[in-house]
Formats: sequence, structure tokens, C-alpha cells
Amino acid sequence: MQCEVVSAKCEVTLPLDNVDFVLTTSHFGLYLRRFMKMLLYKIWAAYAAILFLLLMLVSLPLVGLNMIVTPGARALHNNIWYLHHVFTPTFLTLVGIRVKVTGREYLDPKQSYVIVGNHRSSLDFIVNAHAFPGIFRFLAKQELQKIPIFGFVVRKMCLIVDRSSAMSRARSVVALKQNLAEGYSIFIYPEGSRNKSDDPLGPFYDGAFRIAIQTGAPVAVQTLINIHEITANGSGLRPGVVRIVWEKPIVTANMGQEDIQPLKNRVEEQMRARLENRSEK
Repeated sequence: MQCEVVSAKCEVTLPLDNVDFVLTTSHFGLYLRRFMKMLLYKIWAAYAAILFLLLMLVSLPLVGLNMIVTPGARALHNNIWYLHHVFTPTFLTLVGIRVKVTGREYLDPKQSYVIVGNHRSSLDFIVNAHAFPGIFRFLAKQELQKIPIFGFVVRKMCLIVDRSSAMSRARSVVALKQNLAEGYSIFIYPEGSRNKSDDPLGPFYDGAFRIAIQTGAPVAVQTLINIHEITANGSGLRPGVVRIVWEKPIVTANMGQEDIQPLKNRVEEQMRARLENRSEK
């Protein structure tokens, strides 16, 4: 082994099976810092997951008591409000995440919207709820019901769809329309599932836009600008500020089926412009 000073760097040459590996201390330090950063992100993500489940355990008796004291539609409304405006900000505060929302003044808490947003991480649904001034119901995939503790909340608070079943998809459309008529807003990820590609957005499906046009509900567009940075592209979690932008709701009252594609294109262009320009104005 030999050590030479070359341009203020120490080069270590190690013979191994007749192959010399040269490792500079500057490179080693960089790799070590990256490793430690990702390790801390994963530890913080594990802490957040445990905290989430603990808060859920604490919340379940409150949710159950509310269902007993005020059964029916009022109980559902109260429980969703609690999860959106008490549980969610408490969790985000304890994991060191702040949410900066631009454009919230465009929204009327008493108006029913079809809300659409980009989907990059498992944290999205929490900040989605925190950023909205009223309450809404998620259209959730069936697999989420299998998660311990959280699955119970999904079954009670969300609208469930089994994407592999045409009958389930048809039933979910009926339920979405009924909930909009009852005064709820509905949140749908137009990408269908989490976007894991390098493209800022995955391909959009027609469903959310078809329902908005058929019911005449305005479309509220929410874009998570930097969620991938807070979640380390899905590899962990770190404290920080999540930036969210609402656009002015798009009126659909005078639209027909021929407007589904133009509406979908318009929303995608709005989101893509925000993501590519990282713009909040």
C-alpha cells in the first residue's frame, strides 16, 4: 500500500487479484455523505410511518365514538373533517413538514369540486387534504384496504374501486356522482397510480374529466411542485416545505362529451407548466 500527495488528495492503491483500485479521499467523503443522507432519510421515513400508525390508533376511538354519537351522514362528514384538519396538520408538524399553499383563495369550501392532482409519493394524500379548505372523499384503489389500521379508515372514508373489475369501476362512477350531489368534493388522481417515471407527469385517464362534465362540477387543479424532493424520489423522507399550487377552478357546466379530451389536455398543460417551471405564480 502506498500513499502519495497528489493535488492535495490522498490516493490509496490496493492490489486485489492483480487489479489496482485507486480511491481518492474526496470521492470517499462524497459517497459517505450520500450514504449517510439516504440513511437519515430512511430513518425519518420509518419514524413517520410509525408515528402515522400511532396517531391512527389514537384517532380510531374518536372516530368510532363520533359514529355512535352522531350516526349517518353527519358522522362521516365530521370524521373526514377531523382527519383533514386535525390529524393531518398534527402529523405533518411532528415530522417537520410545512405546507405552503398558493391559490387557496380560488376555492369555495362549500362548493363541490372534482379535484385532480399529480401523484408522486405515499405522502401525497396527506398534503392533498391539508391544502384543501373544505373536505373531500378520495377515490382509492382496493389494495389500500389491506393496510393494517389505515385500511379501516380507507373503507369508511374513501370511495373504493377495483380497477381489475368493470363492475366495480361502474359502481364507483355511480358513487362518485352521488357524493358530488350530496355536497362532497371528490379527489381523483388522473394518472391512476403513483408516477414512478422520470417524466413529471404520467399519462392521464379520462375518468375524472368525464365525471366532472357529466355532473357539471368544476374541476379544481392541485399541483404538488416539489414533493419528490421531500420524499427523496420515493426513497425516504426529510423535513422541509412542500409547495402546492391551486389553479382557478375550471367551469364545466356548458361542456359535453366532446370536451373531455380538451379538458384533460388543459389540466395536464397547467400541471406540466407548474412542474417544469417550478412556478407558484
